[in-house]
Amino acid sequence: MARRPAAAAPVTPPENITDIDVSSEMETSFLEYAYSVIYSRALPDARDGLKPVQRRILYMMAQMGLRPDKGHVKSARVVGEVMGKLHPHGDSAIYDALVRMAQSWALRLPLVDGHGNFGSLDDGPAAPRYTEARMAQAALAMTADLDEDVVDFEPNYDNQFMQPKVLPAAFPNLLVNGASGIAVGMATNMAPHNLREVVSGARHLILNPEATLEDIMTHIPGPDMPSGGRISGLEGVYEAYRTGRGSFKIRAKASIEQVTARRNGIVITELPYMIGPESIIAKIKEAVQSKKLVGISDVLDLTDRKHGTRMVIELKAGFDPRALLAQLYKHTPLETNFGINNVALVNDQPRTLGLLELLHVYVDHRINVVRRRTSHRLGKRQHRLHLVEGLLIAILDIDEVIQVIRAADNSAGARTQLMTIFDLTELQAEHILELRLRQLTRYSTLELEQEKQKLQDEIAQLGAILNSDTLLRRTVADELSEAADRHGDDRRTELTDAEAEPPAPAAATAVASGKGTAVAASLEIPDAPCWVMLSESGMLARTTDRSSLLHPTRRRRHDVLRSLVASTSRGSIGAVTTTGRMIRVPVIEMPTVEVAGGTVNLNQGGKVKDFMTGTLQLGKKERLIGLVPLDRVVALATETGRVKRVNPDYPLNRDQWEIITLRDKDQVVGVSVAAEEEDQLVFISRAAQLLRFQASNVRPQGRTGSGVAGMKLGTGDAVIGFTVVPAAAAEAPAAAVVVTSSSGAETLEGLGQASVKVTDLAEFPPKGRATGGVRAHRFLRGEDHLTLGSAVLAPALAADRRGAARTLPAELVRRDGSGILVEQSIDAVASSPEALCQAALRLSEA
Repeated sequence: MARRPAAAAPVTPPENITDIDVSSEMETSFLEYAYSVIYSRALPDARDGLKPVQRRILYMMAQMGLRPDKGHVKSARVVGEVMGKLHPHGDSAIYDALVRMAQSWALRLPLVDGHGNFGSLDDGPAAPRYTEARMAQAALAMTADLDEDVVDFEPNYDNQFMQPKVLPAAFPNLLVNGASGIAVGMATNMAPHNLREVVSGARHLILNPEATLEDIMTHIPGPDMPSGGRISGLEGVYEAYRTGRGSFKIRAKASIEQVTARRNGIVITELPYMIGPESIIAKIKEAVQSKKLVGISDVLDLTDRKHGTRMVIELKAGFDPRALLAQLYKHTPLETNFGINNVALVNDQPRTLGLLELLHVYVDHRINVVRRRTSHRLGKRQHRLHLVEGLLIAILDIDEVIQVIRAADNSAGARTQLMTIFDLTELQAEHILELRLRQLTRYSTLELEQEKQKLQDEIAQLGAILNSDTLLRRTVADELSEAADRHGDDRRTELTDAEAEPPAPAAATAVASGKGTAVAASLEIPDAPCWVMLSESGMLARTTDRSSLLHPTRRRRHDVLRSLVASTSRGSIGAVTTTGRMIRVPVIEMPTVEVAGGTVNLNQGGKVKDFMTGTLQLGKKERLIGLVPLDRVVALATETGRVKRVNPDYPLNRDQWEIITLRDKDQVVGVSVAAEEEDQLVFISRAAQLLRFQASNVRPQGRTGSGVAGMKLGTGDAVIGFTVVPAAAAEAPAAAVVVTSSSGAETLEGLGQASVKVTDLAEFPPKGRATGGVRAHRFLRGEDHLTLGSAVLAPALAADRRGAARTLPAELVRRDGSGILVEQSIDAVASSPEALCQAALRLSEA
């Protein structure tokens, strides 16, 4: 048996390995990706306001003949045509863009007429095989005159088809419909506007190229959302129109109606932009469960296509609907912020544009479109006029023309003979040769003369437009006016200059009575003068009864006040924390204490720790130091002896900010109003040193300053008390006192006896800033530091850490003397409410 020859070994192709730098490759790839996202996907063109996918959808629908007077076709067919010919990024992206252009709640002027389930604010659309689409009337205006060389075309992704770089856009689509998108390193979010107002502003700019932003805003006062609603405050809108960036609040439109025979309710008929009823209902339920909202019995969504948006919020008996509406605006998406970021492509470059720049870009584009269209039409009519003139020459001697054509050997000879005999151009002769005999004989001289005259008139009109910039601009303005008349409607969103908030509720308490529950306090609170109080035991409250604090016989039974600020029920005050942060606190949100038997009991108020989790939201190691008015210079000191006076130039659009830049491991130990230059700043350290000097030694600074050296401290020493005492009280005998309490290293604070001393502040001589001060307390055996130190207006009040009242020694001790032993420890000391009230009143009157 013959042996089979062995198979030849396969030939291994030579390896081709190229070494590349990974970082360079990643950088190049990322830049190419970012470029693609920015220019080919996420950002709209400032001229037509469309992203590439939207532009390709409208262009392909126009090419498919899906006009508004034609029937709908399956959305999947449109998606397939766009994806196969123009847009290579996937069918889901194309369909999502098509759906958005058909949603009346997303676009102020929809560009696609959808048939079927195109979704809602809370649900997505059906699959493209179930929905149908065609162009809307507005889309015709976007794609009009594309066959008249009005814009440039470019090849598609595989160079087989041509697509427009931009659409003619017979109206300012970017401003009318807005835009949103996230690119790489940038994003855009543009608000919709009313077509009639935008066209009015554009026409004013066309006819008055030097118009200012203020002139344009008389025509375009603000955004106009598809869902209506109410815009509160126009400062953010003006900022966005000026710089291209800003924000504004938009609220639902609500009314109070009687929904049942015995109950009132809040009826919502318009919602903020892109907010659905289901999301609002979910937020209301969440707020009710967390007890942020009270008085709501049920929420009904009666929204349908026939009646539009209608949500009914049923209220429990006894609650003020206006006050509850204010809480709904606060705790639910019935009030939202819309942030404007006008980023669009201008000459293929992303730019942030204000209102005036956006209009300039569109107007320049539209003028160029009309100019190119006019030039195209002029060329067409000049071409036709040239042919008509040749026909008029030929028809005068039609028999000879026929004879010349019959006698010629070929078409080239016939063309030459016609040009020679009748003095025709090559174009005219070629046109005569291409006509059928019956067409040539059908022409009459009269008909041709009429057509010639019409063409000459049109050529004169078109030439006048091209030769006159004024006439060209007038043509563009007139066409914009026609678009506004055809597609525009009335404004839907209401604009208000200032936030007109309904009354907010007080802290109502429910009392059981019979079968039901009645509200003991009204939810409606007028903007009346009030006191805001913070106690040393951590209670926070406000009261409108000033006499309860001013009258000496109406003192609180216990607790002492750390801060007392005069304000109004609808005002705001500042809360300062140990980290140097100031928080704007609306007074209306604070619990109210009532006067009972001539006594204000702060235990009826709210706990600061509860207030922290809601309004203040303090950090884990952050504590509330004090409350201050927002319109006065305040002074604050830190544990390391720094001091700062802060100018009240606080931001109006923020709820919190830093008022001092702290060093590492430093914290604020005290804050108080120091508006007068003669006020005395008083420091007390742990080592029993006291320093006081005039506030004029500390120049007021801005919010970001770190302050200056206030008190010089020894090794291991720290500031434990800082107060501001009016100059008159500091110098008058016994008008202000210094209270100190000492302890030893082995003594547990808060337990056992304590050594307390009360001294007249006038005994402590003023010293210079950044000095060590003088001794304020002589330690007894076993004592080595102060646990308490404060300078307050007389008479001083004391309490323990739980707020229980404590008695201070009656006699005044010299400044370098020792303390007097007391049975119970003293953890807090403060001025009397009467003294604090009088000081606050003087401050408010000043």
